[in-house]
Amino acid sequence: MTIYALSTGPGTSGVAIIRISGSESSKVIKLLTNKEIPKPRMATLRKINNINTSELIDEGIIIWFPGPESYTGEDMAEIHIHGGKAVILALQNEISKIKNCRLAEPGEFTKLAFQNGKINLIKAESIADLISAETEIQRLQAIKIMRGKSSAKFNELREKLLKLLSFVEAKIDFPEEELPEKNLKKIKQDSSDVLNEIQKILNDQKVGEIIREGFKIAIIGPTNAGKSSLLNNLSNREVAIVSEIAGTTRDVIEAHLNIDGYPVIVSDTAGIRDSKDEIEKKGVKLSLKKAENADLRLIVVDAKNIDLSGFSHDLLKKDTILVVNKSDLLKEKLDTKILKFNHVLISLKDNLNIDVLISKIKNNLKNKLITEEDILITRERHRQHLVQCCDHLKNFLDKNDKKDFDKGAEDLRLATRHLGMIVGKVDVEEILGSIFNDFCIGK
Repeated sequence: MTIYALSTGPGTSGVAIIRISGSESSKVIKLLTNKEIPKPRMATLRKINNINTSELIDEGIIIWFPGPESYTGEDMAEIHIHGGKAVILALQNEISKIKNCRLAEPGEFTKLAFQNGKINLIKAESIADLISAETEIQRLQAIKIMRGKSSAKFNELREKLLKLLSFVEAKIDFPEEELPEKNLKKIKQDSSDVLNEIQKILNDQKVGEIIREGFKIAIIGPTNAGKSSLLNNLSNREVAIVSEIAGTTRDVIEAHLNIDGYPVIVSDTAGIRDSKDEIEKKGVKLSLKKAENADLRLIVVDAKNIDLSGFSHDLLKKDTILVVNKSDLLKEKLDTKILKFNHVLISLKDNLNIDVLISKIKNNLKNKLITEEDILITRERHRQHLVQCCDHLKNFLDKNDKKDFDKGAEDLRLATRHLGMIVGKVDVEEILGSIFNDFCIGK
């Protein structure tokens, strides 16, 4: 089957690219141009015609990529045409008339590249991340992963386990052969070394996932303290409704921001207070949960009435900035208890010290996201497989008797399998859909 799709973004543009991949790709080009296939990887100007009437659809560029030296590993072609909706529709309609040609599913071109051994799963994911990158640090991370550092490391660890597994299985296959004690110690030591390496990788504070998904900031505090106004100020637009009526914000309102190249998701939450309103109660509960899961909390309070009774001690101490709003109305010094917290005095009304607050946010971002270690984990999928791998390695190391080698071999197999599933070294059809469905149609 041959697939085709618009590879550029939807809407009107100067140029649009239709991508084609499969055994019928050459036939498609011949039928549309009434000419032979152009030279490989050379941009060639051709008239693109209606197959039945030879009526001109457009004049564009044809680039031919014969397999296996193509993105998908199959015969591929790109047709560069003018980006008008009518032109795109007319060309796609002509291709659909050709036997064994169908519109591609989301991510199907990259899925073919994986299935044909052109890329592994991690690289496929990094391509998706590069396409969706909105900030510079997201782009840089996707590029680093695409270059293969993560793949190389996980493949290296997998090869080590495969070597150990071969020794263990050899003992099972030839039980009459006595395994020297030093060999047993070597197997245990090497597997322990792999375990330590993986645990070190897991101890990365989830930097990769935070960069990919966004640094989560929760704005919390009592009602009418200025939480929604702060969100609007940080966003430079009216994101949340601001009202003097207490309890106006009942649900979580989110804004996606770019702060110095870092992706940030700021959440405005319901005001913390006792209420008989069941909906508001749920909003308060959701607010506290959002705060607990955030990477940074901004607790906004009114300078004239600083009430922190609704917040736990841990919530106040850990990754929290106490934002004392309406400080222009403050006529006396703050309580010494308040001064102990990481705090900043601001006035949203007078735009006072907002730059100081933003500076504190930036410092928190950089402290969390700047690391000298290579980022290897960018998705929860990677982390879960590494955790499972560690569990099986621990089980293997707990087996000290040579008689338990058959059970130990199974733990090593499963540990190796989990490493393999990260890069796609095993049959993982069940996870392919969830990965490649995140892609756009023409990728």
